[in-house]
Parts: sequence; structure tokens; C-alpha cells
Amino acid sequence: MKSQDILLLLKLVALECAAATPAGLTGAGARNEAGREPNAELDALEDRDAISPPEKPDLESDPYSVRALSATTGLSKSEVSNALGRCYESSLAKPQRRGGAPIVNRRGLEEFLSYGVRFVFPTKVLGLARGIPTGLTAPIFKGELKSAGEQIPVWPDPRSDTLGLAVEPLYKTVPIAIRSDPMLYMLLACVDSIRIGQPRERGLAVKRLQQLFDF
Repeated sequence: MKSQDILLLLKLVALECAAATPAGLTGAGARNEAGREPNAELDALEDRDAISPPEKPDLESDPYSVRALSATTGLSKSEVSNALGRCYESSLAKPQRRGGAPIVNRRGLEEFLSYGVRFVFPTKVLGLARGIPTGLTAPIFKGELKSAGEQIPVWPDPRSDTLGLAVEPLYKTVPIAIRSDPMLYMLLACVDSIRIGQPRERGLAVKRLQQLFDF
């Protein structure tokens, strides 16, 4: 397993959630467990960090195609294909019988993220930098957890106005992938809180991850 596999799996979870939610993630009736519009998470990111979302790529109508997944995650087409192969082999995903679109083993992925990801993909501190808030200081945790230190954890991004302690993202394209997908941002922030946080923070992040996976 490689870190880009987790990014791809979480993107697939976000797509499945959008398909299972009436009107999709951007619908007026779709709200997250904190009672906020899912897009409010992305809006908060953009307002806070002055990030301009990238232009929407001209994707095929199938969001599960290798081309579409490549465009929305920042992975190359070969990386997407190889990652899917590894996910099928590990039983964390499988192709649907109709159409062959990948579907995630959410319970298996949830178990791995809750108890294994911090050991397999530990975080690396890169020093002070401008970036996108992650972990316990991401918008999804606003008002629930406080940072113990002076510097908040961020994914390095030169276009951001937030100064913090840079941590290496799960995969290098994470800052690109989350800009047009608020659900993916929430999922990755939860994963980072599990990777970065102390027991209390990890416990809350696991609980929040379970809520996000329950659709």
C-alpha cells in the first residue's frame, strides 16, 4: 500500500457520499454532522487562506473513470490505475458488477485509518510555512479542539495566508485535490488528526471519521 492509495480511496468515498446524498454534496439540503453546509468547510478554507479553486477540468461524465480520478486527485493516470490495482488486491475496494466502477470497503478502510494509518504513514514536520490548516485546526473541528502549541499544523501551500507548522500531507497532491471537494478535505483532516494528534484528538477524529463514513 502507498499513501496515494489512501488519497484515492478517500476520493472514492467522497464520490459515493455525494451519490448517496440527496442533491449531492452541493445541494442546499446536504449538511455535515456539525450542522453546516459541506461547502461551508471549503468556503472557510478559501476565505481564511485566499485560495482560488482551480478551473474545473473538462471531465468525462463518469467521475469514476481513470481520467476523471486523475484530474480530481492530481495523480497521474498510471498512478490511479496502479493504486486501484493495489486497493483491489488488499480488498479495500472492488469493481462493481455493473459498469466496473470502484466501490470502497468503507468498514475495512475505517478500521485501517482508525488504528493503522499513523504507524504506516507517520507525519513529518517540515518547519514553519504558509499553508492550509489540517488536523485538529481544520474547519471541521472548529470550536471542539484547541491546539496545544502556538503554531497550527498546515499543509504547505504558497498561496495560503495561514502561517503554521508545516506537516507533510499524506500525498503531495492533497492541497490540489481538496480545493474542489469539501468532503475530501474533511476526510483528510480527520486522517491527519489521527496521524498527528494525541489520544484525545485521535479519539474525536475517529468518531468524526465514522460519522462521515456513515451514509
